[in-house]
Amino acid sequence: MLMKKMLLSILFFTLLSCAKNNTNPSQYNPSASNLNYQLVWFDEFNNTGNLDSTKWEFENGFKRNEEAQWYQKENATCENGNLVITGKRENKPNPTYIAGSTDWRTRRQFIEFTSASVTMKREHAIKYGKIEVKAKIDAQTGLWPAIWTLGVSGEWPSNGEVDIMEYYNNKILANFAWASATRWQAIWNSKTKSIESLGGAAWANQFHVWTLEWDASMMKISIDDVIINTADLSQTVNKSDGVNPFRQAHYLLLNLAMGGNNGGSLANTVLPSKYLIDYVRIYQKK
Repeated sequence: MLMKKMLLSILFFTLLSCAKNNTNPSQYNPSASNLNYQLVWFDEFNNTGNLDSTKWEFENGFKRNEEAQWYQKENATCENGNLVITGKRENKPNPTYIAGSTDWRTRRQFIEFTSASVTMKREHAIKYGKIEVKAKIDAQTGLWPAIWTLGVSGEWPSNGEVDIMEYYNNKILANFAWASATRWQAIWNSKTKSIESLGGAAWANQFHVWTLEWDASMMKISIDDVIINTADLSQTVNKSDGVNPFRQAHYLLLNLAMGGNNGGSLANTVLPSKYLIDYVRIYQKK
């Protein structure tokens, strides 16, 4: 009888744990207890294998900033409750190669590095609220992980860009960008923190929560509830078209870039490298 009771108790707590893992995270996440907000979208990455295709899609190929990596969906998987984006050294033909091309995307005969860029499907784009992403970066020279948003309408930078987190060259960045009067040139509002000022290697080796709070008048970027940068939306009107790109819906991107015009040399970077995202949670005011 005692053994039966013990087995029933174990079963009960196992079921309770499973139920918790599949519960709306606002019910058990202390940071979401603010009564002014309600959870409207999330991914806890608790499955194993592929990402939820109803929520996410992928960039493919060489995309921007003359970065070294070829983006492919194979480098993003769900493991142990995290989204794992892996940067690798590879050697395979570039399917877009054109002999004699002057375009950096097509003049490379071979792909030497691969990674993944995971993007929120446009139908889930949000306007105003709070975005929380818990993640752990690999703070090596040559790597360029990011958590960022783009507006759904307009070409860059007139659509607006928010870098909730970028890491490169031993610093964390929090940026807002909108359009200048010159096409494809942005006006930047940027703040940086060195890894040393945040706590060095011990800090970098831990998970941290990056947050964007956003309403019609202000945007705030925080790390672990400490505000890093703010933007007054009365000052973020595009010089090109008079539109404020932060008063439209934005979608989220999670990617690990490598090298390029900011990431730095990959000569001494230890690969493969894993960029871990524990969860994405999006709230809006009630």
